[in-house]
Amino acid sequence: MKKTSARSKKELKNFALGEQITTYSQNYDPNLLQAFDNKNPKNVAWTTFICTEFTSLCPKTGQPDFAKIFINYIADKKMVESKSLKLYLFSFRNHGDFHEDCIQKICNDLVKLMKPKYIEVIGEFTPRGGIAIFPFASYANNDEKFQGIYTERLINYSPGKYSTDLSKVY
Repeated sequence: MKKTSARSKKELKNFALGEQITTYSQNYDPNLLQAFDNKNPKNVAWTTFICTEFTSLCPKTGQPDFAKIFINYIADKKMVESKSLKLYLFSFRNHGDFHEDCIQKICNDLVKLMKPKYIEVIGEFTPRGGIAIFPFASYANNDEKFQGIYTERLINYSPGKYSTDLSKVY
C-alpha cells in the first residue's frame, strides 16, 4: 500500500486556517471559497458536509430562513477547504433569496470552484407558515458513470433520502 505524505507548508500557505481573527462577510461572497488539490483524483470517494445552522433572508419579507445544508460530492482534481466553505455559507446570512435559489447558487459556485465528478446540494429549510421546503440541486461531469449517478439520484430523490439522521451528527 502506497503511503500518502502530509501536506507541505507550501500547499497550505494560502489558507486562512488557524488565523487568530476570522472575518465573517456580511454579504454573499463566492470568492470566499478555496480549493486544494485532491491527492487521489483517480479514486471515487464521497465527501459530505453538513451545515446545521444555515441562514438566509426571505427576499420578499426580509425574515430569516433557517436550514440544514447537505453537500455530497465526488471530487475530481480539486476539493473544497472546509473553513472557506463555512465562511461562504455564513455569507448568505444577509442574502435575500428564495430557498431553491440559495441551494442552486451553492451548487453552481462549488461546481465552478472544484469541477467535481458529481455533486448534490440539499437544503432542509425549517417550516415557516406551516410549509417546509427541501430543495435539491445536482451536477455531474460528462463521464457516463457520473451521469448515471446524477440521473438515478434525481429520479429517486425524496426529502431525507440523501441527507442523514441528524441524531448521528450531534
